[in-house]
Amino acid sequence: MIVRAREKWLGRVLLIVLMLVTIMPFISLFVTALHAPGTYPSGLEWPPEPRWDNFVTAFQSANMAALLGSSFLIEIAVVPAAVLFATLAGFALGHLRPAGGRIVFVAFILGLTLPFEGIITPLYFQIREMGLLNTRWAIILPLIGLFMPFAVMWMRAHFITMPADLSEAARMDGATTWQLFWRIHIPLSVPALSSLAILLFLWTWNQFLLAIVLVNDPEKRTMAGALGAFQGQYGTDIPLLCAGSLLILTPTLIIFLIFQRHFVSALMQGSLKG
Repeated sequence: MIVRAREKWLGRVLLIVLMLVTIMPFISLFVTALHAPGTYPSGLEWPPEPRWDNFVTAFQSANMAALLGSSFLIEIAVVPAAVLFATLAGFALGHLRPAGGRIVFVAFILGLTLPFEGIITPLYFQIREMGLLNTRWAIILPLIGLFMPFAVMWMRAHFITMPADLSEAARMDGATTWQLFWRIHIPLSVPALSSLAILLFLWTWNQFLLAIVLVNDPEKRTMAGALGAFQGQYGTDIPLLCAGSLLILTPTLIIFLIFQRHFVSALMQGSLKG
């Protein structure tokens, strides 16, 4: 009993330490955002006169109202398409298991090793040849392709754990492959689909590199592209940059808090089946 109580106590202490490590960057951003614009705060020093209007100034300076609409347009184009393609590919690789599926699976694994920074230069020239520079398509199309390796792996891992008895029973009742996919597997895949959609939404919303390199018009970028508005030729306004970062993070935090049950449900589902 003493050993169990000690382990339980150590576990709680570890969780508290991890929680503090996680929230410390956000506390630092918040405190820095309350300093006077143009200053360079040192450490976690609470300002003598907090500048709450920095959030309004940051919102207006970066024209975040226009970027908010642009981000939603990009989200609407990227997330549903990526989830649809990943679900179809994941079902084929994880359940139908066609000939050559292992080779395709290895190709997707290799795709996980490609960092955005490593392919941004050839991607720039390719998008330029397609005539899509400085358009939202320059962000939408690359993101869909770059999300595919992880998204397909995620959905394949889900479909590969589905009981084969369900499919066999449906086949005996005369169900086609499409009916098997749409009427049986999709309803059972809601936790995996919703958690994947959440992840893709967060990654698309926070996409900074593609928005800065491939789109020159600030109003056609994602919300993360607004951070470039606080960097001038001779320096960076640190308080306004921190205020803008918090404004950009707020929608993703709200989305995650609303749908966190679906996300945890998908993770628990995978752990129980695995």
